[in-house]
Amino acid sequence: MIKIRIGEFTPGVTPNSARATPHYANKTKSMELYLIRHGIAEDKGLGIKDEERSLTKEGRQKTEKVAQKLVKLGLNFDLILTSPLVRSRQTAEILIAEKLSSQLEESSHLAPDGEISSWLKDWLEPRNYSQNSQLALVGHEPGFTNWAEILLWGEVKASLVLKKAGMIGIKLPETGSPLGRSQMFWLTPPKYLL
Repeated sequence: MIKIRIGEFTPGVTPNSARATPHYANKTKSMELYLIRHGIAEDKGLGIKDEERSLTKEGRQKTEKVAQKLVKLGLNFDLILTSPLVRSRQTAEILIAEKLSSQLEESSHLAPDGEISSWLKDWLEPRNYSQNSQLALVGHEPGFTNWAEILLWGEVKASLVLKKAGMIGIKLPETGSPLGRSQMFWLTPPKYLL
């Protein structure tokens, strides 16, 4: 098991910035969200509670390869925010171990029943982000494709598919609500990153 010191994310301060961005009345900052689905996990119904299901050996290996490819592509996240469920937490720990970020936090908003409106209101809006922040969210399906579609189109259309260890990249607008106004710049199944 990897031991990780979980640090508190300092809004407005990125690894490349020397000082925090001042707080402004505008609550929505320009940032990129990377929605990353957890890796392959143990099957349901094996007598294991859903929240305790771990990544399988294959799930760990594929997730490690995906993380290594993301490093080669030059990605680095200001923060990795994960669902508290074991499989998501393990996926996030792999991303941290590959040095995709130095900061990791858990959020119950990213659990399978999490709502994007609650996450935006309770988690994202109160924080102040520097321009071009990159935030990785590690969680579940169908929640993440629903979140992506609400950000892109303002409603769920059941059009996007996010495979295990796959990723959707979404750029939020610089001002105003991100709902129905965001732009997708990345949708990759893991097979293209292996």
